[in-house]
Amino acid sequence: MADFGEILRSIGEFELFQQLTLIALCFPNVGQSFILASFLFIQSDPERHCNTDWILQADSNLTTDEQLNLTLPREDDGTFSRCQMFVPVDWDIGAIREYGLNETTACQNGWVYYNMLYEATIITDFDLVCDRANLVQVIQAVLLAGILFGSLIFGPFAESFGRRRATQIPAVIMFVFIVTTALCPNVYLYLVSQFLVGFGAGGYRVNCIILATEWIGMSKRSWGVCVTQLFGAVGQCILAGVIYAIRDWRLAQLITAAPLAVVVIYIWFIPESARWLLSRGRTQEAKQLIVKAAAINKRTVPDSLLEKIAVKDTVNKGGIKIIFRSPLLTRYFIIVLLAWFSVNVAFFSLYFNMGNFGLSIFMTQFLFGAIEIPAILLSMWLLEVYGRRILLMSTLLTGGLCCVFILAVPQGYAIAVTSLAVAARFLLAWAGSVCSVFVQELFPTSVRQTATALGAMSGRAGGLVAPLLNILATYHWVIPTTVFSILTLVSGALGFLLPETRRKELPESADEAETNRNVTATRRGSCLYPESIEL
Repeated sequence: MADFGEILRSIGEFELFQQLTLIALCFPNVGQSFILASFLFIQSDPERHCNTDWILQADSNLTTDEQLNLTLPREDDGTFSRCQMFVPVDWDIGAIREYGLNETTACQNGWVYYNMLYEATIITDFDLVCDRANLVQVIQAVLLAGILFGSLIFGPFAESFGRRRATQIPAVIMFVFIVTTALCPNVYLYLVSQFLVGFGAGGYRVNCIILATEWIGMSKRSWGVCVTQLFGAVGQCILAGVIYAIRDWRLAQLITAAPLAVVVIYIWFIPESARWLLSRGRTQEAKQLIVKAAAINKRTVPDSLLEKIAVKDTVNKGGIKIIFRSPLLTRYFIIVLLAWFSVNVAFFSLYFNMGNFGLSIFMTQFLFGAIEIPAILLSMWLLEVYGRRILLMSTLLTGGLCCVFILAVPQGYAIAVTSLAVAARFLLAWAGSVCSVFVQELFPTSVRQTATALGAMSGRAGGLVAPLLNILATYHWVIPTTVFSILTLVSGALGFLLPETRRKELPESADEAETNRNVTATRRGSCLYPESIEL
């Protein structure tokens, strides 16, 4: 029995057509790193005092020291209060000097910031200090909630309307709302805009991987995931340099939007997945794309092969229910979802906390991005050498141990903590690549996109939990690290229950997924149905 894998072997499994498609789909991921910049590169507790220019109406010749002495209360350590001021009064300057001011209130006219590392951040533009300081964690959670909902909505959307359309619409949403974010006048519009940026980013990321992967043969299938993540890692390194140079969050947003403007133009020329077209009975469209791909690869598709292309009669129905009808597929699904969730909880908890490691945040950001590059390159090679299961287990278990070792380092040892965090990020990025490959190879074509979207959604839920988990550090700093370390170690141990999928064709039905068959071996050993190429 032949299948779509034979078509790919005929037109080329990973030649010019697939390479161009993959690069075009991966390029936007360079900019996806930048969508986190506005709430990562901040000073969460900048030096400041209440704006008390009201007193200058009484005497415009006051020096700065005199103004502060007359209008601000002092803390127990003798410094001026950062969040309180004396209540303004309609007195002349002589009365203020003679009697003084005693009644205090929260800052009424904003703050004055000084000794800033950045020219402008959301902290200073939206005054996210004092009783509004926790809004930073809310912003992180809102963005990640948007990514989660994007994965949830555009996964099933791609099953019904195609992989191509499910990448085009999110790309446009990202571009529009990244620009909108840069222009937001207040934090409330910023929150809405960030949610929609995340919505587009979540939808694009999960669908671009599937679209690229379904055009790639089994010998290079893992490249669809790994190259996508490689572009993201390069973006992390670029981000560190850009923010170090400009120090302005609004300008960083506009710089992010510039390459996406190019993407919004060319994304409409990306080809649809022929595998999806065949699964939907659109055989003629699929044949046209196959011939076009072969021509770009300078291959010729035999007419006899084109004539044999047919849609399999037993197309899977029932959507995601296909997975839950099978206890075996349900078990695989839960294990992969837990692994993806654990990876993202640990990954984002470390990422959002990198400003507290003790080293320069720019250096830490660069190291976090740079370390992902060898992780992904190793993953691209070792996934085909050792397989998926052993790499998932080893990376999760070792990454979890690195996180545990962070707890053993005394506070103040910045280099040691950063080194362990970078090592953990290296292994977690690797594990994330394996999860993305695994979820596509374990489930049939009819639910592959939905399963991948739900897997990505599980990962995004982990990212959403991360900033909330970090808040628990106010009770004790070890709580977040302990929680995500345990989750990672448990997920690594459960990876033993997954099957190996290396060098096996993507399953087209639930039966094939359950048996985890090797299509190539089956085809060579069987003469059943020799006249049809089935989906």
